[in-house]
Order: sequence, then structure tokens, then C-alpha cells
Amino acid sequence: MSDLDLHCKNSNSNNVVDIDSFNPKAKSPFSNKDTSISTTDTVKIDFILTEVDRALVVATQEGLPVSERPYQIVGEKIGISEDEVICRLEKMLERGVIRRIAVVPNHYRIGFKANGMTVWNVKDSDVKRLGRQIGELPYVSHCYQRPRHEPYWSYNLFAMVHGTERAQVEERAEKLKALLGDACLGSEILYSSKILKKTGMRLSKKDDNASESKKTEGK
Repeated sequence: MSDLDLHCKNSNSNNVVDIDSFNPKAKSPFSNKDTSISTTDTVKIDFILTEVDRALVVATQEGLPVSERPYQIVGEKIGISEDEVICRLEKMLERGVIRRIAVVPNHYRIGFKANGMTVWNVKDSDVKRLGRQIGELPYVSHCYQRPRHEPYWSYNLFAMVHGTERAQVEERAEKLKALLGDACLGSEILYSSKILKKTGMRLSKKDDNASESKKTEGK
């Protein structure tokens, strides 16, 4: 399984929300690692999406085929070679048209059934330094600094902790608390109660657009 996320540029730069990510798996000003494009990157406007590029995105946006040669299968589907598929995807990645191509495992199926978003009220002077350390931990998949909303919400650091059972998540949360030390002014654990399908922006198929147009004309 794979996840192909399109990255959409907002034409009004004033609307961009700058959320600090401490996850080393994402490009972040607080991490030395740099393995994917961050949420604050923008599409380079000199890239023109061709009909072939669009067909390639539509063919892969729901996931790559489970095969030793997935790009060959995709190429056969849209009428181009395996090498051209790889080349076009690489160019779209470089230009920010595609944010990333990554494996998206179902963590429930592999045994991680207790998943808690730990939220922390951390002193502003320490949150970046400590957030960077928490984001490096192997059992933390996401770590972000978020704005507080006083008096209703006092937490400014979010860290997603995974475990096979709640006791394991709580044990790991205690380790986070020890790491934060005196900078921690409060915390909670918000457990997942339902799995929602997570997808990025999707392009519609041209056939779907044509069908919708005919329905509209017939009204």
C-alpha cells in the first residue's frame, strides 16, 4: 500500500498556517533529517501538469499495485514505460506537486491497538528544544507544536504515542513527562476511538466529471 499526496498551493500566502513539526520523518526546521516535503512547502509555479502527468496521478493516488514492479503495471495502464513513470513521479516530487510517496500501514492490524495523542502544556521557552527530543523517540509517530486556546485549551505540544495496549501508552507517556521535567505544566492522553480513512487531495477522473456535467445539463 502507498499514499500519494498532492500538494496544493494556496494563492493567498497570508492564509498559510505555520505549524512547527518536530517529527524527524518530515522536513522540519527543528530536525537534521529531511526525508519528505513539509506541510509549509509550496508548489513551484513553473511546473505544468500535462495530460500524462494527470493520468499518472489519477492511476496512483489510491495506492500503488502490490507487485514487485508496481511502476511497470501503472505504466501499462496509462500507456507509458516504467522508466517514464518513475521519471515523471520524481519530477513531480521535486516540484512539490506530489508531497510524498509512502507506505501507510494499518497499525491496528499489526498489533498497535492503543493509540493515544498525548497533549502537553510546555513552557514556551522550552517547547522547541523538548519537542525536537520527543519527535526523535521511536514510539512517537507525530509531534507538533500547536497554539493554545485559553481558557479552554492549555496544551501546546502534541505527541502521538502508539502501543499494543493502554498500559504501554501510559508507561511511555510517563517517560515523556520525565523528559519534559519542570517545563511540563500539565498533560492529558486522548485515545483513538475510531479509524477514519485518511487521504490527501484527490483528482477526479475525467469520466466522472463528464458524467456530472451530463446530469447537470439534464436538470
